[in-house]
Amino acid sequence: MPYTAEISRSNPACLVFLVDQSGSMKDPFGSGEVPLRKADFLADVVNRTLHDLVIRCTKAEEIRDYFHVAVIGYGRHDRGVVAAWAGALADRSLVKVSEVGEHPARIEERRKKVPDGAGGLVEQAVRFPIWMDPVAENGTPMCAALQQAQQVVAQWVADHPNGFPPIVLHITDGESGDGDPTADGNAILGLATSDGNALLFNCHLSSQRAAKSQFPSSADGLADPFARTLFAISSPLPPTFAGAAGEMGLAVTEGARGFVFNADATELVQFFDIGTRPANR
Repeated sequence: MPYTAEISRSNPACLVFLVDQSGSMKDPFGSGEVPLRKADFLADVVNRTLHDLVIRCTKAEEIRDYFHVAVIGYGRHDRGVVAAWAGALADRSLVKVSEVGEHPARIEERRKKVPDGAGGLVEQAVRFPIWMDPVAENGTPMCAALQQAQQVVAQWVADHPNGFPPIVLHITDGESGDGDPTADGNAILGLATSDGNALLFNCHLSSQRAAKSQFPSSADGLADPFARTLFAISSPLPPTFAGAAGEMGLAVTEGARGFVFNADATELVQFFDIGTRPANR
């Protein structure tokens, strides 16, 4: 059965976060009194996911290199597609999770509401590591971004032919600005280790233009042409990932794909939780 390879220090796995940083990411996102920009919320979710990954890989006060991670941003100023790490990891491609844990760009203090023991909530200061800053500039070179991810995945597969298949989590809020991304998405899906094909999951952030869709098994209900394009280059959910979605109360049917269209804040967090499911193993 595919997607069952052991993840260990001698046989690590690969996670690629492919992040839209185009100008439209300045748009508001969420329903709070003061909604964050899409870019700000997405950066927070990526940073929180990286922090969780470091914690999951920490055993006996040692960060074990079960994962290598890439963070790729696209659309930012005149550089197009770049490694989106901030600080000491800037311009690095794949980074071992131990290096991630050791080199946050900075530590911010955030406020978090926690139970006070008497039925209420109280604010508490928490340390929040930052590895990626929010960026929202220029166009949407999605094809170039997928090509960059494909190069990372291809090298990983060549170096780890028996590893857990690489996972690419792609988050965007718009249509491709440099052509049809189908061929470039399929190039990623066509790469494989002995344990299965590389996984490409796509999440489109809400702009309230069409009905939402979360892990569908068919494109029939997708009215938006670009939604159908992203669905076609999204991997079927392997059993472990489908099980994670079910545990969150999502109605996932047979053939469901790693695709979310018009995601809101909650659905974006769920997308990351499900897409990084091997980190729980």
